[in-house]
Amino acid sequence: MGITRLPEVGALLARLQAAMRPAVTENTALVGIHTGGVWVAERLHAALGVRFPLGTLDVSFYRDDYGQRGLHREVKRSCIPFEVEGRDIVLVDDVLYTGRTIRAAMNELFDYGRPARIRLAALLDRGGRELPICPQFVGAEVQPADDEVIALIRDEGGGLRLAIERKDN
Repeated sequence: MGITRLPEVGALLARLQAAMRPAVTENTALVGIHTGGVWVAERLHAALGVRFPLGTLDVSFYRDDYGQRGLHREVKRSCIPFEVEGRDIVLVDDVLYTGRTIRAAMNELFDYGRPARIRLAALLDRGGRELPICPQFVGAEVQPADDEVIALIRDEGGGLRLAIERKDN
C-alpha cells in the first residue's frame, strides 16, 4: 500500500527554510542538484538571502550506475560560480531515496575543491537508503510503496508540485 497524499510543496519549503535559517552563515553556499533540486534551491536561495550565487550540479557522469542507465536525455551543465575551497556547502535535492545521487554530487563537488563542510537539504525523504547518507534538513519524510516513484514537477508558470508515478517493472 502506498501513500495517498503528498504534502504541499509550499509547506515543505517553509519547513526547510525555517530549519536552515539558523545554519546559514556568511560562508554558506547552496548547490542544487538538477533538476528538481535546483528548483528547490532557487527558492531557498532567495528566501534565505545567501550571498554567494547559486551553484548547480548535473551528476549524470558521476553516477555509479551510469553504465547500466546510460546518459539521461537532458544533461544539464554544472555551474559552481564561487570558490568551493573552505566553503560551507548545502547540497539541495528534491527527493532523497537511495543516496546514490548525493554520493555522485559529493564526488563532483570535490572536483571543484575541498569544502569545509557539506550538509544536505531534501524537500522529501522517502527512506530506502543504500548508502549511509542522511539529510541535515528535510521538509518531510514519507514511506511510499516500493513501486512508487515520487517526482517534483514544475508547471509552465514555475509552480512546483509533487506527484506519484508507478514504476514500470
